[in-house]
Amino acid sequence: MSKRLLILLGQAVVFGLIAIVLGYFSTSPAYIAFPEDQARILLDFSHVGQRKGECRRLTSEEIAQMAANMRRAEICPRERLPVVVELELNGALIFSESLPPSGLSSDGASQAYESIRVRPGEHSLVARLRDSAREDGFDFEAAAMVDLQPAENFVIDFRSELGGFIFGAGRPQRVGNGG
Repeated sequence: MSKRLLILLGQAVVFGLIAIVLGYFSTSPAYIAFPEDQARILLDFSHVGQRKGECRRLTSEEIAQMAANMRRAEICPRERLPVVVELELNGALIFSESLPPSGLSSDGASQAYESIRVRPGEHSLVARLRDSAREDGFDFEAAAMVDLQPAENFVIDFRSELGGFIFGAGRPQRVGNGG
């Protein structure tokens, strides 16, 4: 055999072995993204808390001192309050956190993303949120009875413009919302 033929044959063997290894690892070992004998509750939302301080009405003199393009009737602080969130499952508190506002000036939305594994079946959920300066209690509270299926992702969202918490968007269930 010529030297060139041996080189080509060696390359074919090496590339064949690489293809076999790649083929094996593309299907094995089997990847399981989430155990089929569990369900997941996903608390996922972004919400802007109320302003940290009160807006102040400017006097006529203060408005006159401002540049013409900057004049406004009141001045408000940029900073927002943290959003306090609690989630109960079957009467037990499974998530409780104070979510700080985002942004360099702490004037952005507070963000929640929490994934909680639970056993499938019927569960009682209670979600609470405080976005104001009150010391105790909550501004929004909602409860639901849900029947979670194995390997299900159950999403809890929050939209103040829709009245508060949304349990399992696009999924039929018994839900009670209140504020």
